[in-house]
Amino acid sequence: MSYNFEIIGITPILTFFDYQQRLETSPKRSKTYLGSYKCTLDSFIESMQIIPKKPEWNWDEVTESIISFWLKHESNIRHWQAELKEVNEQALVVGRVANLDSLRTEFEQIFEL
Repeated sequence: MSYNFEIIGITPILTFFDYQQRLETSPKRSKTYLGSYKCTLDSFIESMQIIPKKPEWNWDEVTESIISFWLKHESNIRHWQAELKEVNEQALVVGRVANLDSLRTEFEQIFEL
């Protein structure tokens, strides 16, 4: 399997957890969201531990995709670190992990309809 990680924005804590509880219940979903109080590599890796219902993925590969993102996107990371400092303490920086194989299957099913 292959995975992709990217930082997608900043959101209030309650909004993130509400979204996570309502929409992330399927273990076969194609993506999941990680929220962190800090925009650091370690904090995103640690945030994988609190996903309510983890998809059935290779989590070592997910970790590798996060590390790869961190090594290749310094300016993007610096941008989100600065943005997070500007908002109040009740916010999280949010990253999305996508299982590219599952996402491809979802798109193929959409176009078959």
